[in-house]
Amino acid sequence: MEDLLRIDDRLNPDQRLIRDTVTSFVTDRILPDVADWFERGTFPARELAPALGELGLLGMHLEGYGCAGTDATSYGVACRELEAGDSGLRSFVSVQGSLAMFPIWKYGSAEQKEEWLPRMASGEAIGCFGLTEPDHGSDPSNMRTFAKRDGSDWILNGAKMWITNGSIADVAVVWAQTDDGIRGFVVPTDTPGFSAPEIHKKLSLRASVTSSLYFDDVRLPSTAVLPEVSGLKGPLSCLSEARFGILWGVVGAARACLESAVDYSKTRVQFGKPIGAFQLTQEKLAWMYVGTAQASLTAFHLGALKDAGNLNPRQVSFGKLANVRAALDIARQARSILGGNGITLEYPVIRHMNNLESVLTYEGTQEIHTLVLGEALTGLSAYR
Repeated sequence: MEDLLRIDDRLNPDQRLIRDTVTSFVTDRILPDVADWFERGTFPARELAPALGELGLLGMHLEGYGCAGTDATSYGVACRELEAGDSGLRSFVSVQGSLAMFPIWKYGSAEQKEEWLPRMASGEAIGCFGLTEPDHGSDPSNMRTFAKRDGSDWILNGAKMWITNGSIADVAVVWAQTDDGIRGFVVPTDTPGFSAPEIHKKLSLRASVTSSLYFDDVRLPSTAVLPEVSGLKGPLSCLSEARFGILWGVVGAARACLESAVDYSKTRVQFGKPIGAFQLTQEKLAWMYVGTAQASLTAFHLGALKDAGNLNPRQVSFGKLANVRAALDIARQARSILGGNGITLEYPVIRHMNNLESVLTYEGTQEIHTLVLGEALTGLSAYR
């Protein structure tokens, strides 16, 4: 489909290479099978992780330890092309790099970095991020998971929920209350007392591993603590990293739905002509393209701000809120153009539409991001 606004002309040669490389990977390795993965509720993470690592996509925006050290826009472009394949694929890469590797890279000890980051960058080791709890999603400050001192060790108890990669992870970055405030812990998943049952019966993000985490007197050495951060600043900074990938990624999902709708409208004949020749269909397609292009421009602008070191969390909230809503609206419109075929997995639309319902909620619900912007505009907090 033609890029009418020539938005990708903004990409430099390295960024174009990343775009094309990821697009080829998705076309060759993901698209032939992802509908089956979605239908079966499976995701071959162990098979894909080394390939993603070989391409330099795991922790790609981090420096050193085998990470590619790309700029933020390159990371965004990669997320866009990954999510054009499936949100579950982008979620895997996002959780690995922005939620599991980033806190170790940013706040970890030298020993933690050396132990985990090279293996995670290569895809040998998989990570997950434990913040959300069964009773505390949007309000992590009141989390119940608690770590208490026992001599030089820590004893961790509690539960986390809706954890991507949890059941397949080798290491979990877990946030817990302590007597000194919220702290992060690097928890090898083979530690006694740790368990991570997979969550089933999902109708969204089915090509993704989603789990609960349980900690039953998990004993950790003092070296398990992330030494360079305390309080909510730690997990919230990780979420900002991940949300940046999301606001780029959903542009790929929207584009995939738009392309599918355009192609279908040119071949589906009703009343003697392709449905794309009807004014109602063209109006839908035009607004879908406008929404996709506007979301793309937002992503590029925020990428430029991040590369310049000027991106703040409120701007990330704007991007996450605006772009996910736009992508979901585009997916729903595409579904209507495809009619009955729009609910089958022969086409990518219903898969993207269902996935985006989860993306709307995770990494901050649309309501929370709305209130972040409301506070930015008025100076008045509505949720504290």
